[in-house]
Amino acid sequence: MATDKRKNARGFGALTIYETLRDEILSLEMQPGELVDESRLATRFGVSRSPVREALVRLVSESLLQTLPNKGTIVAQLRIQEFPQYVDTLDLVQRAASRLAAEVRSDRGLELIKEAQQRFVDAVKANDVLGMILCNRDFHVAIAQATNNKYLEEAYAQLLDDGRRFLRLYFKSYGDVLPVELLGGHDNLIAAIEARDPERAERYAREHTIEMQQRFLSYLGSRQMTGYSVEY
Repeated sequence: MATDKRKNARGFGALTIYETLRDEILSLEMQPGELVDESRLATRFGVSRSPVREALVRLVSESLLQTLPNKGTIVAQLRIQEFPQYVDTLDLVQRAASRLAAEVRSDRGLELIKEAQQRFVDAVKANDVLGMILCNRDFHVAIAQATNNKYLEEAYAQLLDDGRRFLRLYFKSYGDVLPVELLGGHDNLIAAIEARDPERAERYAREHTIEMQQRFLSYLGSRQMTGYSVEY
């Protein structure tokens, strides 16, 4: 995906630059800590520095880039040591959002959740890893939107954005070919929300997080992950 965008991005604006760099960061093609040079990017994309700067600002807002005093802009570090804290927070927010969605969702809200799930299924079947990352995020955001609580939605969306590169490593643990049977975790969650069963929705949300956590930690235990937790 990133390669195709890179070939066709010259002369395009901030959105194309943003999407191309986002894909390269999420795929770990751009490594954590890598320096991002505005001038080189402007040359690469055949544009002035203004759309490049606009794209970088958006990536900084999504915690994919980081601006450091006297050092410029770098690809944000992937702080492996923070994963336990991250997943604990994700678990709490994910359970709360799933429970509330089951209680208050509208028919339209449920429809949007199902549509997001179908896009995720399509990405899984196509072995589109970046698509899986983005569609998984959209699926859970759709659940948050079904709560009709903007504070919960914003908190959940931020957590999901922060965890996209963790999810990239999670998919790596499956060799980037996600077993179709794992789609059942989303399907169970949808069924509970559709049935307006908050207890079951919360339970499935919890199980979903635990599976991701255990798989991720198992993968880390079998790999050398140096370079992904540098502190500044």
